[in-house]
Amino acid sequence: MSVTVADAPDRSRFEVAVDGEVVGIAEYRRAHGIVAFVHTEVTPGHEGQGLAGKLIAGALDAARGEGLEVLPFCPFVRGYVERHPEYVDLVPADRRRSFGLAP
Repeated sequence: MSVTVADAPDRSRFEVAVDGEVVGIAEYRRAHGIVAFVHTEVTPGHEGQGLAGKLIAGALDAARGEGLEVLPFCPFVRGYVERHPEYVDLVPADRRRSFGLAP
């Protein structure tokens, strides 16, 4: 099983694919050095395989690589950042409290 994560900027989302088939998405909005994640989903039949976590890790790593700040409006992304504190620094310090993240 080959799992890939890729940005699809023309569709404003990151996609996770299994053996070339897109099975999950993380939708975002970008503006002024910020990427706001608004929705994440994995297709039925592919849930519970850790694909959403791989998707978000790839998306957050890409944001870091581009020097973008992250606003985790999507509850899954927010929860992922809570469980993986190495990504908290991507959320602007003055916005962390509003997302329930450590100051």
